[in-house]
Amino acid sequence: MSDTRRRVKVYTLNEDRQWDDRGTGHVSSTFVERLKGISLLVRAESDGKFSLFDVSFPVFQDTLIVWSEADNYDLALSFQEKAGCDEIWEKICQVQGKDPALDVTQDPIDESEEERFEEIPETSHLVELPPCELSRLEEIADLVTSVLSSPIRREKLALALMSEGYIKKLLGLFRVCEDLDNREGLHHLYEIVRGVLFLNKAALFEVMFSDDCIMDVVGCLEYDPALVQPKRHREFLTKTAKFKEVIPITDSELRQKIHQTYRVQYIQDIILPTPSVFEENFLSTLTSFIFFNKVEIVSMLQEDEKFLTEVFAQLTDDATEDSKRRELVNFVKEFCAFSQTLQPQNRDAFFKTLANLGILPALEIVMGMDDLQVRAAATDIFSYLVEFSPSMVREFVMQEPQQTDDDVLLINVVIKQMICDSDPELGGAVQLMGLLRTLIDPENMLASSNKTEKTEFLSFFYKYCMHVLTAPLLANTAHDKSSKGTLDKFNRSISAYNFQTAQLLALILELLTFCVEHHTYHIKTYIMNKDLLRRVLVLMNSKHTFLALCALRFMRRIIGLKDEYYNRYIIKGNLFEPVINALLDNGTRYNLLNSAIIELFEFIKVEDIKSLIAHIVDNFYKALESIEYVQTFKGLKGRYEQEKDRQSQRLNRYRRDARSLDEDEELWFNDDDDDDDGEAVEKRMEDDFPDSYGKYMEAKKGKFEPAVVWPSPSPKPFLRGAVSRPICLPQEPPTEQTVPTTTGKLLRSPPPLPPSLQTTARLPPSKRSRCLPHPSSR
Repeated sequence: MSDTRRRVKVYTLNEDRQWDDRGTGHVSSTFVERLKGISLLVRAESDGKFSLFDVSFPVFQDTLIVWSEADNYDLALSFQEKAGCDEIWEKICQVQGKDPALDVTQDPIDESEEERFEEIPETSHLVELPPCELSRLEEIADLVTSVLSSPIRREKLALALMSEGYIKKLLGLFRVCEDLDNREGLHHLYEIVRGVLFLNKAALFEVMFSDDCIMDVVGCLEYDPALVQPKRHREFLTKTAKFKEVIPITDSELRQKIHQTYRVQYIQDIILPTPSVFEENFLSTLTSFIFFNKVEIVSMLQEDEKFLTEVFAQLTDDATEDSKRRELVNFVKEFCAFSQTLQPQNRDAFFKTLANLGILPALEIVMGMDDLQVRAAATDIFSYLVEFSPSMVREFVMQEPQQTDDDVLLINVVIKQMICDSDPELGGAVQLMGLLRTLIDPENMLASSNKTEKTEFLSFFYKYCMHVLTAPLLANTAHDKSSKGTLDKFNRSISAYNFQTAQLLALILELLTFCVEHHTYHIKTYIMNKDLLRRVLVLMNSKHTFLALCALRFMRRIIGLKDEYYNRYIIKGNLFEPVINALLDNGTRYNLLNSAIIELFEFIKVEDIKSLIAHIVDNFYKALESIEYVQTFKGLKGRYEQEKDRQSQRLNRYRRDARSLDEDEELWFNDDDDDDDGEAVEKRMEDDFPDSYGKYMEAKKGKFEPAVVWPSPSPKPFLRGAVSRPICLPQEPPTEQTVPTTTGKLLRSPPPLPPSLQTTARLPPSKRSRCLPHPSSR
């Protein structure tokens, strides 16, 4: 078989279940007669050495081939190109006689064998088990271990274990071995029980996890041969882990189910080692067993209305002791965590039940308590509710102002808890900030035919809650601008912020930046009324660079909207000054603050925000012109000069057009009725107004007679010389108001006309037929 070289990385799985990179090389496949199977030969790029790998039961996925050479020793090849991986995989399957379309080559069940297996009665002894005796434990362990690679043999062994009541006999031997301190027998029992769990059969789990057997199963799993001393899991489960009934559970079946679920979860998470790549599917039924237990527990508790009603009554009762309330909150937290196992429809019913029982008013009370554990558990419960239905939470808080004051509103309680988080890392504050952002996010707000949740809730939030959120920011940026000494002292205090305060202000700024991006009208009004951007930019003086960057990001989002309302506010308040001062104070240091400020001005230049460019160049260019390591500020000056040139050209054109019109009027006054002179005027008008020349020539040929059109009664003043094109309209019968007399006077005076039109009444008929600029044109 010809070798095909492909570039790969070789990985091995270490004891911590992490993949270690063993180097890069080129792989080729070959059939090894001694091993009677396919092997992979990898030649290392570093030293040219060869490594030979025996591939027995590989797993294929995209550009990976994974297999196991020995117990707990997994390897993987990661191919640089998928084509090479596909080719090697096809060769492996060809030698092993497997279908390359499958991603596993491990013992597929033969159809004929499967059919014969289905025809055998379940009560038949498909596997002959050794007698359940101490002397045969090693033989039993070898049998259980050997069947794990074959689905058929696993199925047969599971039926044999069930039909003879073998599990309980084995657990009886465990007690004997422990009494005799027979370590060898205990080690074999560990292998047996672990192997039985890997059979992945729910019927076996029902027996092993029953009240009579589960503690013996835990005992067997304590004697791992790899450990010098056995673990003490039973001691933990019976003495350390205490089951507390916050409200007495009268249903014995429910109590038993709770105990069983906790112990099985402990076995899966704590006792059993992390499964390897080839063992992940062996415990899928165990995971399902725990899952359905949790579903059953939630359903049984949800149906017991008396129990839940009592829970919430005691939770909100002022007479309840703190320790009792802590237990109640923790119970509700675990209850909500179990609900995540429910199907969407059942989860919807679950949370509606909690809402009807008063979960939100209860949270309003417990989240404001001094007990840190109670507040932390209440925060977790609140996160479950917000994640499930933000609209349900918003509907509740919008009903509160009718019956309470601002300080005890649920959403304000959440904001205050965020502000007062005592954790130096502000872990709770970060979690609460995320929940607040979900609540004020318009993307998950509903709109119906009769009301809009977005409008109603945002109006509520900015009226009752925004001042609570921004209070720390406004308090820490207040200063007396009238005194320079006071301002200098304030700037020094900004620089001296402790890290926790700076983190809190950064979180608040992050939320306000989110508001700028998503709330437009409400946040714009708030920023203007509170002069909020000025207060935020004070933080550019902070010694904590991340806080200065948060302040800059807030301004960047505002400018990114390209809203002239915001631009005028920035210009009027001279709000670029603290940003430019921060840039100059940063000096020649090339850091994140420098890059962020440069990006802000680059955006203004690229987007050609004319009002801001003019303001920056007029007021700050002298301070910025020495910065030459980027072309941003020279580019701003270039944009500024281009705009000035355009304005100048526009003004000159306006003046030139005005002078041209005056000259034409003088020519018309001084000219006679000679056709030659008339043709000269026509030629000049043709040059000035080429677009109308066609119409003018048609009028001259007699298709229609042009007439003077009086100005429309528009409130806009008529500007002489600002007309770029004449208007010719057909002659209409003169009215009483518009008939000129031979003396140049009107029978009834119209509104005052521009001089250029007033003179037409005195022109000879041949001159009056010429096209005149329409007075309403600009």
